[in-house]
Amino acid sequence: MNLETRKLSFIQEILRIQSEKTISRLETILRKEKTVIEFENIQPMTMKKFNQRIDKSLENSKKGKLTEVNDLISEIDKWS
Repeated sequence: MNLETRKLSFIQEILRIQSEKTISRLETILRKEKTVIEFENIQPMTMKKFNQRIDKSLENSKKGKLTEVNDLISEIDKWS
């Protein structure tokens, strides 16, 4: 059985599930798996890029382009 056939079969099985608890478990597994895949795809930053980001941050700081932590927390609170 190839991957596409397996996926279709899996979807059909999911569509038959009547348990909210089982669906929640499957969603949790999927989220965790996506996180693992994203983590595995992270590439290390080069020293050149790292130093460029430091320079840009220092430049922004000198220009006052900062967000105070309390302002950031207030902004995040508005997201939900």
